[in-house]
Amino acid sequence: MAELPPDAIARARTAGEGVVRRTPVLSSATLSERCGGAVALKVESLQRTGSFKLRGALAKLAALGDAARAGVVAGSAGNHAQAVAYAARARGVPCEVFMPSDASIAKTQAARDLGATVHVPAGSVDHCVAAAREHAEAAGLAFVHPFDDPDVIAGQGTLGLDLLEDVPDLARIVVPVGGGGLAAGVAIAVKSARPDVEVHGVEVEDRGLTIADGIAVKRPGELTGPLLAQWLDGTVAVAEDRIAEAMVVLMERAKLVVEGAGAIGVAALLDGRVPRAPSGTTVAILSGGNVDAGLLAAVARRHETVSGRRLVLLTRISDRPGALAALLSKVAATGANLVEVSHVREGLDLHVRETAVELTLETRGREHAEEIQGTLRDAGYRCSAVT
Repeated sequence: MAELPPDAIARARTAGEGVVRRTPVLSSATLSERCGGAVALKVESLQRTGSFKLRGALAKLAALGDAARAGVVAGSAGNHAQAVAYAARARGVPCEVFMPSDASIAKTQAARDLGATVHVPAGSVDHCVAAAREHAEAAGLAFVHPFDDPDVIAGQGTLGLDLLEDVPDLARIVVPVGGGGLAAGVAIAVKSARPDVEVHGVEVEDRGLTIADGIAVKRPGELTGPLLAQWLDGTVAVAEDRIAEAMVVLMERAKLVVEGAGAIGVAALLDGRVPRAPSGTTVAILSGGNVDAGLLAAVARRHETVSGRRLVLLTRISDRPGALAALLSKVAATGANLVEVSHVREGLDLHVRETAVELTLETRGREHAEEIQGTLRDAGYRCSAVT
């Protein structure tokens, strides 16, 4: 049976003193109403480096001691790389990180800005971890695994100690699962002190191409796997579109920017995969907030389209002067906001004196979008929504 002494987590907490930030636990009226009970958010996305990973990195460097003087090496999709770079800079040791070519641009640049030498080998996150380990062995440097290491797990578990102290009626915790370091550490820290508290893990349905890149590893590790089986009360998987929706809910209702991996616990609550606790407070851990602005904008646009607040219409008009102005006049009368308009003359079966027009509109919601289409059809325009 896999073991990690609870006192190891207390030692890891000492290792992070002065660097690890005590992130807030915020109540969420929106989630509480939707889930039918008290739901709060552990906003670890506001941690230094933007994720919980700093806890484990500092714990590992403390455990390495003089063995880290020559330098440390890590492989990561981004959050672990930033954390190790930050911890190394704080402790005054060199750092090298291996990151996949499709890693978040923001995360890659952040690691460089923190002083790390960034290598970008071909392959997945797992390939990068293997390459980092090989490089560390060849160069005589210390390797820092992103999750499958007892010191790293102990460091992540310090978040659980925060919850025990900050949420007196703590009843259930919803935690992201990738490699399993955070979930294992939190479960051990919490359930060793209070076995009655349930800890539920959440993973993404497709661990390949996903916006939850922070947990896009193939499977938990040799150490974390048995620990998760021993300590978690269950694990569920959620779909990509649910994660995207949770990111938008957190942005719009809680004013929090959270990456896909960080929002997955909220996605599980909103989707009913993990119900809130019958009594007491259910806490969803927002594990990270490092998301590219472009991806965040794409997720927001997708949400607007799904909710009917962004409407793309394709219609046809006479290719003569004044025809477009007449169409736009009808659109303006509906109260829609015109975002973009473009002519489409290729790829469609059009009359020689006819052009297609694609309109991107902002609306007040689904009913308003349907009203706009009805108004245009009543005016003689053949239009269809582009999905």
